[in-house]
Amino acid sequence: MDKKMELKLIELRRDIHRHPELGNKEFRTTSVIEKFLSQAGIVTRRPSKTGVVALISGTKEGAGSSRVMALRADIDALPIAEKTNKPYSSRTTGVMHACGHDANTAMVAGAALLLARRRNEFAGTVKCIFQPNEEAAGGALGMIRAGVLKNPVPDCIVGIHVNPWLKTGTLGVKAGAMMAAVDRFTIKIAGARSHGAYPHLGKDSIVIAAQVIQSLQSVVARQIDPVDPAVVTVGTIQGGEAFNVLAGSVTITGTVRALNNKMRRDIERIMRRHVAMIVKAYGAGYSFEYESLGRPLENSAKVLSLCRRAGSAALGKKNIVEIEKPSMGGEDFSEYLRYVPGCFIFMGARLSVPHPWHSELFDVDERALAKGAAVLEEIAVSYLLGK
Repeated sequence: MDKKMELKLIELRRDIHRHPELGNKEFRTTSVIEKFLSQAGIVTRRPSKTGVVALISGTKEGAGSSRVMALRADIDALPIAEKTNKPYSSRTTGVMHACGHDANTAMVAGAALLLARRRNEFAGTVKCIFQPNEEAAGGALGMIRAGVLKNPVPDCIVGIHVNPWLKTGTLGVKAGAMMAAVDRFTIKIAGARSHGAYPHLGKDSIVIAAQVIQSLQSVVARQIDPVDPAVVTVGTIQGGEAFNVLAGSVTITGTVRALNNKMRRDIERIMRRHVAMIVKAYGAGYSFEYESLGRPLENSAKVLSLCRRAGSAALGKKNIVEIEKPSMGGEDFSEYLRYVPGCFIFMGARLSVPHPWHSELFDVDERALAKGAAVLEEIAVSYLLGK
């Protein structure tokens, strides 16, 4: 990639970073992506109100014309007030790109431009998906329902994400389960109010909730095989109206993480049993809602092999990093994998002082943008040429 192209990707990333938009509100971001791609003669369409799909079709005749490879980036920001004090810091109060989706977008857009330059070298099509609303969950599913995996149907899909912990210029790959399923639970305890001086006349929802929370912490610790990663976290508890009144109701919310669907079902079943038994012991009522926000992300061995080979060609074999442990974080890229085989990869973008995803100080080494675009270009061309 020439220096001029590299600078274009940096400016695209900074433009999007200055003007972050939350999920399903990425109207400006969508327009910026469309304009950027149209300058290279790339045709785009909007499958939904925000988000973009771009098609780059090869002009080479012969075998491979029916092959379709999809590349995916997410485009939404987070409700976080930025504190990086960079010249390109967010100009939108309380919103920032604290997860690097601006960089992900620049990498896929860069790959699209590189591929457009090489149309005459391959047959087949590359479909670039710029997806809204990854952070709030539902973005991938919404795009799928809007037909993003049709016309043409991709044979496989690759998603890329910057990683603040990996050395810039390295590619992080992992076989098998890579990221956890994300579930959300809401438990509402229905007790009975009474004066705090006469607790025996009521049913104390706070005491019941405390017992429930304590019990939930034993689900993973005592009822799940310790070699199987799982998480049950209580995130909020709300209840009570006055210092001298027993709370009539309490609402508890939290998240469950697991690396396979069987464990998700097992944990939900055990949690429901715990809650039912505790609430019954106090003679109170309750409701229990359990919602799936994302499936486990498990990479296809075949597509992973393609990414390793192409990554080695683009960056050098020494810069391929094998990630040993799965993450208990979630990623709705997993929704695409229900329909087509695929692989999720990390592009190293570590700064001298790195900050974690979702930090108000999060930033990336922008040298990673050109490298990520080059990796995606190589992956797509390798697939279309049958390498």
